[in-house]
Amino acid sequence: MRRLSLRAAAAAAPLLFALAGAVSAQEAAPSPSEVEEIVVVGALTDVVVRRSDIERTQANDLQDLFRATPSVAVGGSLSLAQKIYVRGLEDSLLNVTVDGAPQRGTLFHHIGRVSVEPELLESVELQTGAGEATAGFGAIGGAIRFRTVDPTALLRDGRDFGGIAKAGWFSNDGEKISLTGFGRLFGDVGLLASWVQVDRGDLEDGDGEVLRGTAAEQTLGFVKLGGDLGGGHRFSLSYEMRDEEGQFGQRPNWPVRANDRLFPGTAERRTLTGNYGFDSGEGWEIEATGYQTRTEFTQDRYDRWGLYGAGIESRGVDLRGRFELGQHRITAGIEHRRDEVVSQYLADPAVWAAWAWNPAVGRFVEEGTLTGLYVQDHWRPSDTLLVSFGARYDDYELDQVTYANSTSSDGVSFNGGLTWDVTPELAFNIGYAEAFRGQEIGDAFTLETRPGRISLAPDLKPEEVGNFEVGLDWARDGWRASAVWFDMAIDNVVLDQLGSGPAPQGATYYENVGRFESDGIELRAGYSTGPFAVDAYFNSYDSRLNGKRIEGYEQIALGNSMGDSWNLTARYTPSDTLDLEVSLTRYEDLEDLEVLFREVELGWIGQTQFVDKPGYTVVDLFARWAPFANPDVELLAAVYNLFDETYRHHASVADYSAIPGYEIVRGINEPGRNVRLTAAYRF
Repeated sequence: MRRLSLRAAAAAAPLLFALAGAVSAQEAAPSPSEVEEIVVVGALTDVVVRRSDIERTQANDLQDLFRATPSVAVGGSLSLAQKIYVRGLEDSLLNVTVDGAPQRGTLFHHIGRVSVEPELLESVELQTGAGEATAGFGAIGGAIRFRTVDPTALLRDGRDFGGIAKAGWFSNDGEKISLTGFGRLFGDVGLLASWVQVDRGDLEDGDGEVLRGTAAEQTLGFVKLGGDLGGGHRFSLSYEMRDEEGQFGQRPNWPVRANDRLFPGTAERRTLTGNYGFDSGEGWEIEATGYQTRTEFTQDRYDRWGLYGAGIESRGVDLRGRFELGQHRITAGIEHRRDEVVSQYLADPAVWAAWAWNPAVGRFVEEGTLTGLYVQDHWRPSDTLLVSFGARYDDYELDQVTYANSTSSDGVSFNGGLTWDVTPELAFNIGYAEAFRGQEIGDAFTLETRPGRISLAPDLKPEEVGNFEVGLDWARDGWRASAVWFDMAIDNVVLDQLGSGPAPQGATYYENVGRFESDGIELRAGYSTGPFAVDAYFNSYDSRLNGKRIEGYEQIALGNSMGDSWNLTARYTPSDTLDLEVSLTRYEDLEDLEVLFREVELGWIGQTQFVDKPGYTVVDLFARWAPFANPDVELLAAVYNLFDETYRHHASVADYSAIPGYEIVRGINEPGRNVRLTAAYRF
């Protein structure tokens, strides 16, 4: 396995300065005043994407949100099929929340797990790698926190109500309309309501080839009530509905060939979230979050078993307190979550009975219960030193209701780190964090099991990760730079490997398959002066399972391999009414990636094969202009993929089509040039 030593990381540091750019607000690690938690462990690679960045780039999906974020890659041009990878780990190994409500479970391994509408986000906070004890359940690869905007935050000074209307057009291919109203009810308490409609046709890649099955209609409805009640009390209550429907391929993350059929599919998410906080003003505060979220996906396989549906419902609470004790700031809490996944044949039994393993059973249920206790201390022994240490206990229980099988596990994980201000310009950060994850509810579309077979290995062990990071951060006279090296390992990796093993193993069989290791470097640099800013990063990591590089087809639900990537972004903001940006992203070639190890083990093929992930360069342009003296009117323009590059994102499945028997296995090409124009009116 390729290893990166501290000496190698230091040797690479000159490249950081050669990239010449400023670490922008989008890429800079969050300061304590910007987020609710001080973060020490892994702080140098954490990222905050703010509302201003989201609006300027006219972000429509996950790929747009994270397009210039180090360590994060999003594959799949179809939003329904997009998956997030952090340092090569798939989002199933991340703790992803929207206003504290987790987005958990997998409906279908050929579609994405995370759905969010960027229009109403206030910020996106990314924690890369296992971190502090407050990160939540199963945060082996890190955590992503989507935060929606507060009702009164959009109000102009001196106003008690207002609204924003937007209309957008995309050359490749579609339109977007949104209406948002907000107002102050009393004091700082307000109400916000929003509706967003996106109609998108089939995309075209850089060669002008139509990407069949990428058209869809998306609808979002969102209501949020909340604010500061005075006396230290604050609250919010929100409800979100998000729908997407279209005609998709049987496997939406793979291309639909000319003679392939399209199947009607719909995806829905309903999330209800309540938040309450109290700050005593005397060195202690409490915060409580309660949520219920339900996600559904249905696909009509009219050529076989007819309509098939899956749903995941999660309910839970998180209660935490923060206490100031001298030089210590302690956060302690408890969280509990209950998940249920259901899949079922929805057509008449006469249609699907011949396809079911047991014609008498057409509905399949699993339930999971998770409980966690955590404590994290941030201790400042001096003005130049901040030390963090914490621990977390997690308990996992899984009940396969339909098949009367179960598994459980519990464990403790620890973390520690420090940030030392060596000089006023230079900071040193080092941290080590563990994370623990027991078995959670399974992939909904694969819950059905052949009679006499099982899907859980009897000796299944929980996954345990150790993540070590060390780095430097420097800033002076408009120049900023950072360099981070990390080394992560997951023991007892749980994976549903391709194919069925000997009885009693089912076609879906979760077992411990070995050790995952990933190490890499992340470099950032930059300079800003007056209206000009230039940002840059370089990112390189190597992710392997049992010494073999991973790939998104064979290691689905675990991770993927990407080539080295770098980004250069220049921005010019001469006034409050004009904002211009150009961004260049490059992925280097990833050649001779050895694949199909599992197929060789099963005897399906005689020897392993090799695939390539060709490199590519994409240039994007963005502009925001308020053409009148009145700032209530804004015009936004963007050109994604300016030079009409034809490419497949490295975070998608590689191209296996040259391998006999695997002609259909490959990810979808990304869209070609896409001009986006949006007019926004605030009233």
